[in-house]
Amino acid sequence: MRRDVLQLREFYASPLGEAARQMIGRKVAEAWGETTGLDILGLGYATPFVGFFRPVARRVVAAMPAQQGVEVWPVGEKNLTCLTGEDSLPFANALFDRILAVHALEESPDPLALLREVWRVLAPSGRVIVAVAARNGLWANTEGTPFGHGRPYSRSQLAELLREAELEPSGWTRALYVPPVSWMSRWAEGFEQAGSRLWPKFAGVVLTEAVKQTFAVKPKGARVRVRVAPPVLAPAPTPAGRQVQVEPLGARERST
Repeated sequence: MRRDVLQLREFYASPLGEAARQMIGRKVAEAWGETTGLDILGLGYATPFVGFFRPVARRVVAAMPAQQGVEVWPVGEKNLTCLTGEDSLPFANALFDRILAVHALEESPDPLALLREVWRVLAPSGRVIVAVAARNGLWANTEGTPFGHGRPYSRSQLAELLREAELEPSGWTRALYVPPVSWMSRWAEGFEQAGSRLWPKFAGVVLTEAVKQTFAVKPKGARVRVRVAPPVLAPAPTPAGRQVQVEPLGARERST
């Protein structure tokens, strides 16, 4: 059973949740670099992280699973969130340049179907970052935070699932080394710097970046199934000469 949107909101309003937002958000920002003019989707409960890109991106929207519930975001402005089924995102094919999935896979009843929808709405030159609770991290074993519910993943398990959805892992990193204890959140920055060097395997979150696998030739006689979803958001025309800059996750090991 998914965490309720109210529980997620309460966590990210706490000092520990703010530390998690900063540590994970920094990794995403480093990976994506320049996002001017791009279309960005936050999937699951990603609003604490994708709001950073709104001033420069062309479009930033969020999709929240029906089992979780949805909240109005951003507060006091025109709503940019929608409630959706995990296997039927209400977006046109190949719409988004960047997708961030947080609190999406761990409690999903069908994570593969969710990732296949990510593949469908991701542009051919786009990139997706999936952040999940790390199987051997402290956060996965603490039910007091959203990362302590559902199925945690190891790096290899997440990579295998992404490949099954025809998303090829291109890089990975870890985040959230501070213990999941509220009073220790004030030292989150110090834990982040020391943990990446001294005990990297005990991070609370694994982030994997992947690209969309596309095929130029369809095998003879093969049938291709295309899901046509009602386009709540239709693609805006791309300015002439626009180029999408693709950057891998910075300063980390490559997936094999």
